[in-house]
Amino acid sequence: MAALLPIDIGVRYDEDIESLQTFLTNFKDTSMSAMDVDGGPKYMNMIQRVLDREQSVITLELDDLAAFEDSVDRTVAHINKNTKHYVDIACTIIDEVLKTLTPTNPDIGYKDSVLDVIISQRRIRDSNRASDLDEQFPPALVRRYELFFKPLTNSKAFAVREVHGAQLGHLVTLRGIVTRVSDVKPFLQVNTYSCDACGHEIFQEIKQRQFTPLTECPSQECKSNNSKGKLYMQTRASKFIAFQEVKLQELTDQVPVGHIPRTMNLHLYGDRCRQLTPGDIANVSGVFLPMPYTGFRALRAGLLTDTYLDVQYVHRLKKQYDEIAMTPEDEAYLEQLKSDPNVYSHLARSIAPEIYGHDDVKKSLLLLLVGGVNKTVGDGMKIRGDINICLMGDPGVAKSQLLKFIAKVAPRGVYTTGRGSSGVGLTAAVMREPVTDEMILEGGALVLADNGICCIDEFDKMDESDRTAIHEVMEQQTISISKAGINTTLNARASILAAANPLYGRYNTRISPTQNINLPAALLSRFDILYLILDKPSDEMDRLLAEHVTYVHRYNKPPKMDFKPLEANMIRHYVALARAKRPVLTPAVSEYITSAYVSLRRQYKLDEQNDQQFTYASARTLLGIIRMAQALARIRLSDSVEPIDVDEALRLIDVSKSSLEDDTNRRDIRQDRTPLSAIYNLVKEMTREEGPELSINELRRRVLQRGFTEANLEEALREYSQLDIWQVTSSRLVVVQ
Repeated sequence: MAALLPIDIGVRYDEDIESLQTFLTNFKDTSMSAMDVDGGPKYMNMIQRVLDREQSVITLELDDLAAFEDSVDRTVAHINKNTKHYVDIACTIIDEVLKTLTPTNPDIGYKDSVLDVIISQRRIRDSNRASDLDEQFPPALVRRYELFFKPLTNSKAFAVREVHGAQLGHLVTLRGIVTRVSDVKPFLQVNTYSCDACGHEIFQEIKQRQFTPLTECPSQECKSNNSKGKLYMQTRASKFIAFQEVKLQELTDQVPVGHIPRTMNLHLYGDRCRQLTPGDIANVSGVFLPMPYTGFRALRAGLLTDTYLDVQYVHRLKKQYDEIAMTPEDEAYLEQLKSDPNVYSHLARSIAPEIYGHDDVKKSLLLLLVGGVNKTVGDGMKIRGDINICLMGDPGVAKSQLLKFIAKVAPRGVYTTGRGSSGVGLTAAVMREPVTDEMILEGGALVLADNGICCIDEFDKMDESDRTAIHEVMEQQTISISKAGINTTLNARASILAAANPLYGRYNTRISPTQNINLPAALLSRFDILYLILDKPSDEMDRLLAEHVTYVHRYNKPPKMDFKPLEANMIRHYVALARAKRPVLTPAVSEYITSAYVSLRRQYKLDEQNDQQFTYASARTLLGIIRMAQALARIRLSDSVEPIDVDEALRLIDVSKSSLEDDTNRRDIRQDRTPLSAIYNLVKEMTREEGPELSINELRRRVLQRGFTEANLEEALREYSQLDIWQVTSSRLVVVQ
């Protein structure tokens, strides 16, 4: 039978080797040359640092190669189609280049590994046999670096279901969310044996998932003596690299209707390990390869073959606040924001600008993103700084849209619904590991949202048994597990943003607020703010809302504001800047918070007597005021909390039930919202606290804090003294009973 004729596929490996060699030795990066001390070729500087043991990773950027060759159709295209082979080619070229360079410090030091000592001893012992010295050591053993390819920046990111068999061996980029990450374990790359007869070290390079250990010594000495020396594995002289397996799942917007999300196994080696954590959304580039099943799984699978992605480069799309990198344009814009006196209002109104109104709700959500300061007391007790908020309101007030926006803005945002979440789905489930068959814990939504925000929609629809699972998370910020022989405590340092409907779907004004809310006191006290948003008919407001909604539908964007709304990315940048601050309480502010808390408790007692009890004022309420005041100080980029921060925190807590008060007062009399009436109500509050005789200076201070002017106060004093309701002197005000 005649041999098959070779097919020319248009790839000249010798030309590619030559072009890669020229690229590595001559490429200069204009952006890097200013920063490099040497100012030499970019990759030659890298290789020199590898030789000097200052660096162990070489990332070869295909953008650089495309710019050097001024084409993406030559070597770059060949690398994209046969990446694994070109990794070996590039390593061989770098090995040759390393031989021509001299290290800065050639002596063996304490930092060198066992292998360096073995190679050095072998060189001294076999100095007369230098010709076959290189044959004794496999290249993978001698290499002190790892090589990875970084794909082109304009390469398309695929969903898992879009990767097909035609792309086997290609460099592909996948986008998805990380659902499971294994432990980092050593992966055998080169196995070393020593012979008990001749004393030679024998090296076996492992290139497949399975290998057969050597038993007889293949050295020339044993063969000539016919001694068949026995080989013993030497773990210290073997080479292991870190290995980690990650499961990547499709994003929800990539899944077609009626399908479930698909997953792909990622294999991370060496320096690429520990770059991904559960909950990360990332673009992962790697070589798409087949892998036959081994062991008993092969008997069960038959002819089936599994696929995986050998990871070359990882780009996390939503980084933690402390890892966010900024461009010079972003920094310049942030400097403008720092000097903007209305930055608090602008940031709040930039949250979901498509949604009309809800300004105070958006301000509270901004505080949720910024958060308070976490504290650890000397004896190890922790006080949480994360703010928890519950939005309770009638259907159709855009609660779910606000939750979705916050989950998108937060670096780690997990969105889930009450009906679709069980207790273990929120906390942690005990599962059986498919590879090792051990019982393992798989974190739920709250664990995935660690150091982030967990948005729970339809909070009132959750089963009571499932809802109790988050009690510990909301205050202690841990999850204690005692299941299947596993006793542990997991971190869940997450802020909870919940949305719920009242008991009967809509708020019922005929029963008390506590009955409407229908959440247990133990849970209510854990929320720093419980917002009640009622949907009440009002001609003017309904018209404005309808105009806003129709504008969004016509033009696909929100109506123009008096300022340009910030992008989600810029909100993230400013929040990262604000979270770097750790504001402290001054003695004056501490005293002010104390008196405010005492008056809150007094008001709670009065509301309870009048059956208008809205929420539970406890010591947690005091901590909530402190957390919100710290968040407001962070937004101002201040290092200390001011009284205005405390006032704004108290105002937000007060406003959270304003829609309820409007509804209550409407049953008696239409409420007057003019400054005169507001100042009159303030005087009524003060007389309840201090008696009928008040200080004019104290009244002026309170009026100005509420945002009114001196002119409003003078007008109120004149108006009500003419009606003989107040008697005013130069320093005192007496309320006529």
